[in-house]
Amino acid sequence: MKTTLKSKDKVAVPVIIALSIAVPVIVLVLMLLPERFNILGVEAITFPLFHGILNFLTALLLIIGYFFMNAEKYIEHRNTMIAAFGLSVVFLVSYVLSKISNEPVPYGGEGVLRYIYFFILITHIVLSGIIVPLVLFTMYRGLSGEYKKHSKIAKWTFPIWLYVAITGVLVFLFMMPYY
Repeated sequence: MKTTLKSKDKVAVPVIIALSIAVPVIVLVLMLLPERFNILGVEAITFPLFHGILNFLTALLLIIGYFFMNAEKYIEHRNTMIAAFGLSVVFLVSYVLSKISNEPVPYGGEGVLRYIYFFILITHIVLSGIIVPLVLFTMYRGLSGEYKKHSKIAKWTFPIWLYVAITGVLVFLFMMPYY
């Protein structure tokens, strides 16, 4: 019996929706925990530095993947985007671990830099929640061979994902003096 795309959608779409809701809720709950648990016994800057590197590499892979797609090197595009997705998953797991391992560090900047930082941070956080379902649907449509649907959603996913990755690096750079 051959499985049709529609029947695959009946499984994949609810899973994507469930993950899209669960991921931000889990992160929010962990951020609100009253007590921290020292998971790995690492210094406070270790996680943010690692997250900054992951975000930088993700942004780089997204740009490379975009160029592969424009050059019609679709296998390379697919592999590069899968690597970017993999880095994002590693980031998410590490981010959750850092949130339950370390006390929050407040931003200490003043003046106009403070406003710039909070604009970047707030847009980064909001778009981070939006990017989860976009990336999951984009990956699913591309890997399942639905290239027209993949292309339609990727036009939204790419710039938002790239913005989230780049602003993740900027948030780290703004916060670096306070870790």
